[in-house]
Amino acid sequence: MPIAENFPEGLKAIGKISISDGYFHIMWGPGKTTNTDGSKAEALVDEDVVAAYAERKEEQVPLGVSGTMVAVDWDSCIADGACIEACPVQVFQWYRTEKDIPAIEAINTTFEGTGSDVKDERKDLTDKADPIREHDCIWCMACVSVCPPQAIKVDQANLEAHENAAKTL
Repeated sequence: MPIAENFPEGLKAIGKISISDGYFHIMWGPGKTTNTDGSKAEALVDEDVVAAYAERKEEQVPLGVSGTMVAVDWDSCIADGACIEACPVQVFQWYRTEKDIPAIEAINTTFEGTGSDVKDERKDLTDKADPIREHDCIWCMACVSVCPPQAIKVDQANLEAHENAAKTL
């Protein structure tokens, strides 16, 4: 199920993911277990993703959406890496390749931006493509066009929502 067309409407800023150079992006929640059509969120039903969480003995919890102008629905992301491979300016990184922590713990954490931006270098299918360099996006939409679960939305018009949410954090 694609990321909501009206994103970030109906969600609230639940934290931020920062990069050490001073930039940050908003984490929006609450996370979801079901899509608007009642089906389960993609990451919760993908057998390989579910198995990866089980192998780590890590609970799979609703996470929400990482980013605002470049937004990745982490509850739909199946960690296939197509967005990472397609991005010409390396907006994304596998967050676990820098800090191997549960995704829920990435919220309100600062990263150096040294995680891998290579498709096949994710830790495992619990890893998420994070738009850590959202501010570098050139709006080419390559990531949107290749994402199998349509978990990415790129929209410059969301800058105002980012700025308003940033004031609350």
